[in-house]
Amino acid sequence: MVSPIFKPITQEKLSVKIANQIKELILQGKLKPGEPLPPERKLISILNVSRPSLREALKSLVGMGYLEITQGNRTIVRSLASGRILEPLDLLVKEDVLTALELIEVRKAIEAWNGFHAATRATDEEIATLEECAAAIEPHLDNAGTTFGKNDADFHLEIARASHNKVQTHIMFTIYDLLKNFIARFYGNMDSATIRGQHIRVVEAIKQRDPEKTREAILDHLDYVETCIRDAIGITGDQPNHYESLRTDVKKGSN
Repeated sequence: MVSPIFKPITQEKLSVKIANQIKELILQGKLKPGEPLPPERKLISILNVSRPSLREALKSLVGMGYLEITQGNRTIVRSLASGRILEPLDLLVKEDVLTALELIEVRKAIEAWNGFHAATRATDEEIATLEECAAAIEPHLDNAGTTFGKNDADFHLEIARASHNKVQTHIMFTIYDLLKNFIARFYGNMDSATIRGQHIRVVEAIKQRDPEKTREAILDHLDYVETCIRDAIGITGDQPNHYESLRTDVKKGSN
């Protein structure tokens, strides 16, 4: 009679082992949302595997929602906070200014905590990266367009990474992805020199290892961004009765 404590030995396919290793790096936060994987040839060399095995592993991770293929044919880490709710919420943000402003409120709450934790957890290397992101806006003070938007996004996502909380990082990445096109419509209403100064104050607070000062600096910055958007679409303070007409106006403006 065979003892019930023993189980048959199964041999895992190489592609499964590759997928498990990449998945574990994502779950540990060592591979972060939006981060590209090394090129295929380099991955093959690092992992010492064949091209078919690597491609099968990456395909399975895309199917499970851990990775995605960009338009530039790069393989990047997908936010684990995205899912079934993402598509309808994305549509609402595009068509309903109320939803976009509510999402900005959520962003403020999450980013304030990102900064709070980054002030105590950020490594010297991460602080140096934040300084580079803040300084990168300088050559583009008169160009409130694509380059400015990318530099701004890099700065905020680096703060999320410096929080060393992978759940907050994934949620922040998803929120920023939802809001980026909406906010981009209002870059012309913002003063990039002001934003650069606010970014520098946030970094200085993190360098001083002052969580509360960092939280306040981030909220001051995001309050400024929200005020610029509200002014641009004609909202002063909270005016819920004004939103219905704004829904139509903003939707027309996006066409």
